[in-house]
Formats: sequence, structure tokens, C-alpha cells
Amino acid sequence: MELPDIVDEIVDWIPSINYNSSNQQLSVFETTIRYLGGMISGYDLLTGPLAHVASNASAVQALLAQSVNLADAMKYTFDTPTGIPHHSLFLNNHSYKDGFDNSIASVGSVQIEWQRLSDLSGNPEYGRLVQKSASYLLNPESEVWPGLLGIKLDFRDGHFTDLAGGWGASADSFYEYLIKMYIYDSSRYKIYRDRWILAADSTMKHLASQSPTKSGLTFLASFWNQTIFQFSGHLNCFAGGNFILGGQVLNRSDYIDFGLKLVDSCHATYNSTLTGLGPEGFGWDSNSVPENQKGFFQRNGFYIRSSYYALRPEVIESYYHAYRATGNEMYRDWAWDAFIALNTTCRAKNGFSAITDINAYGGGKSMNFQESFLFAEVLKYSYMIQKPSQAWDVGHKGKNRYVYNTEAHPV
Repeated sequence: MELPDIVDEIVDWIPSINYNSSNQQLSVFETTIRYLGGMISGYDLLTGPLAHVASNASAVQALLAQSVNLADAMKYTFDTPTGIPHHSLFLNNHSYKDGFDNSIASVGSVQIEWQRLSDLSGNPEYGRLVQKSASYLLNPESEVWPGLLGIKLDFRDGHFTDLAGGWGASADSFYEYLIKMYIYDSSRYKIYRDRWILAADSTMKHLASQSPTKSGLTFLASFWNQTIFQFSGHLNCFAGGNFILGGQVLNRSDYIDFGLKLVDSCHATYNSTLTGLGPEGFGWDSNSVPENQKGFFQRNGFYIRSSYYALRPEVIESYYHAYRATGNEMYRDWAWDAFIALNTTCRAKNGFSAITDINAYGGGKSMNFQESFLFAEVLKYSYMIQKPSQAWDVGHKGKNRYVYNTEAHPV
């Protein structure tokens, strides 16, 4: 938004942070995508197309220095027999708090940030660490279907510990990063592209599932050892945008068309509720419909499994990709409708709050909690879809000069 006073305040404060002093448990994945990704993105933009916005050049340079400091503070997480990282850390005493497994999302969704840090800093260590851990996902010992993996793997030996999966929690951003690493550097990361194609093709073949009560709705099912479960959720709704992005990059109209179907179907989960916002979890298995939702299921093609809304971005994110690919103003309208619903239902005295029930008037109760991804993703995508194209936009003038990490930070 190019607001110099706010940018200066942020970049002047970041150098004062001592990451080694934190005594709170942190997620390596969340810290990477939010903190490390945010600082690296700020550095890339403020030394690139937005260089005119920040007045303190030394503070901008400190964004890179602090990125190095944070990565150095966390890199002991990879000190395991396989190089697969621990999930949770205490930075102040270099300890861990977790078991012996980690999710494919946590292991496979840090490559953009750490590799970009290597490329910016000239220190290859950061990239080597994440490429080694990713090797267990790019060359897996087992697959449920080609390209589709279980969720958990043991960092002691790299073996998968379950056969569950899908495009939802604990798996989602692994599939997202496969095509995005190829966008980041197509000469170095063709294997990521190849693995995304395998996953995309298997998803279209095995996981695409139609609603039995409303034609035209296509959702992505979950699985356990090739047994399909007809439930999904808000997190899965990023997949529409990811298929569209992959289709644009690979010049594959079948991926784009499939992605648009997913976008339309996730829009239906918003358009069918009293608040105009979508549920955390939903299903379409006609044998599992709650008694009090049978009418809702018949009308809308799905039923609500988890009614809360946690200020999630995935649906608006996919609207953004659909608009960038098609130029269809309908997706801008859908994004505006979602923003109005958010502002109407979730606005709090200070900021916004998650709500307990998207299908109750007023959203049920306030959960008195606001995630940082409201700002990083929801409001960002809501803004970018409405404004004229800029250098950092997806497909700007036919090119991707930047790639967005899973927290919507462009690098």
C-alpha cells in the first residue's frame, strides 16, 4: 500500500529483536513462514520495486541481517539423524518439545524461505539444510498414490508413520511449495515440478469428488490408505488457486479448469451460510449428514462439520488466482462479498475476531482471537485483487517475478 510512515516504523523496530532470548515454544514451520518469510519479503520488495517507500536504507539491510540471525537461531532443528527437522523449539536454551515425527507440511514448506536466504546471503548452508530434509519427500519410500503421501514421517529414519492424507491440515503447503519452488527457480528445481504434476494428476483421478445433492460442486476428499473420506475444509480451499497457478506456469488448461471448479465449489461454502463466510470443516457424504442439517445438505450440496471461522484466507486467495488467470470480474465481486462479510461479522473493538458459527446470525460468539494471517493473507489478497496489476502480482505482464510463500509473502 506504500505507506512510508508505517513501513519506517516496522523496519526501524525489527533490528531490536533478540530471537535467541525467547523462552516460548515455537513452531519451526510457523516461524519460518511468518517471521523469516516476512523479513525476507520485506527486504526483497524494499530493495526492489518498493525501494522508494522506506527512508532508512540501513534498517532495510538489517532485515536481511535479522533473517540470518533468526535462521542461525533455529538451524539446530535440523540436527537429527536424517536432517528432517524437529517440529517445536525453545530458542533460549536450544531444546526441543516434540515427539519423533513431523508433518510433510512442516518439513516441505520451508524451502522457499531458507533457499532464498542462501541466495541473498551467499551462505549455502540454509538451502542445503532444507533441500536435505525435502529429499525424503521428493524421493519418498512409499506413496499412497503417485505423488500423494502420508502426513507424518519419523525424523530418526525418514519412514512414514501413517497413510492419511489429502490437501488439508499438515499436508497442504507441501503440495503448494512443489510448484512454487519450480517458479522460484525453474532451472534448479525441476524435480519439484515433476512431483507436483504427479500429485496433481493423482488428485484429479482419486480425490476429486462430486456432491450428490448439488451438481457442479467438486471438492477434494481426504484419504487413509486409498480409502476415501468425503470431508474437507477451509484449509483445502487453497488448492483451487494452486491448480490454477500450476496450470498457468505449465501451460496446462486442464489444471486451470480443474482449479476453477474447486474455486467455484469453495465459493458455495461461503455463499450458502447466514454470514457469507465458510466453515472450518465440511462434508458431502450422504450417509453422514447430521439430522439437523439434512435440509441444508439437500439445498447446498454439503453439510457443516466444524462451524467456526478462524479468519482464514484460502478462499479469497483462490479468488485472487482465479482473477489473475481469467480476468473475470466475478472473482473480484466474490472477494468483495467475502470482505464485506468479514467486516460485518468479525470486526471487533480492536481488529477482528474469529467466530464460533458461520451459519448463525451474527456469527455466534466471538472467539477473541486474531491470527496474524488475517493481515498477511486475508487483507492482502482482498486488496491486491481489486487494485491494478503491479510487479509483485502473479503473472504480471505474463511473468512471475515473485513467488508467494504460504503466508502470502512475495520473494
